[in-house]
Amino acid sequence: QVQLVESGGGLVQAGGSLRLSCAASGRTFSSYATGWFRQAPGKEREFVAGVSDSGGNTYYADSVKGRFTISRDNAKNTVYLQMNSLKPEDTAVYYCAARRIIYIATSTSEYDYWGQGTQVTVSS
Repeated sequence: QVQLVESGGGLVQAGGSLRLSCAASGRTFSSYATGWFRQAPGKEREFVAGVSDSGGNTYYADSVKGRFTISRDNAKNTVYLQMNSLKPEDTAVYYCAARRIIYIATSTSEYDYWGQGTQVTVSS
C-alpha cells in the first residue's frame, strides 16, 4: 500500500512559479511510475506529466511542455513538479498518482494510488 501526500500549492500571479511535492510512503515506491494530473472546476481530470520508476524517462502534456518539469528523488520517496511561466489556465487542483508498473501512463484508470490534491490558483 502506498499513501501519497501533495504539498506546495498556492496562489501565484501569471508568469510566476511554484514547485509541488508528492511525498510517498511505502518501500516499493521506487518501483512505481508516478504522474501528476489536474482537475479544473467543471472539467475532467487530465494528465500533466509523468516520470518512470527510475526517473530516467519523463512525458508531458503538450499544454505544459517547456514550462513544467517533473522529477523524483527515490531516496526521499518524493516526486516534484516544477511549474514555471504559469498561466491562469493552469488553475486547478493538482493530484499525484502512482502505478504499480515502471512505465508512464497518461490515463487516470491506469493509476493505483492517488493523493488528496493541492490547489493551484494563477491570477491574471
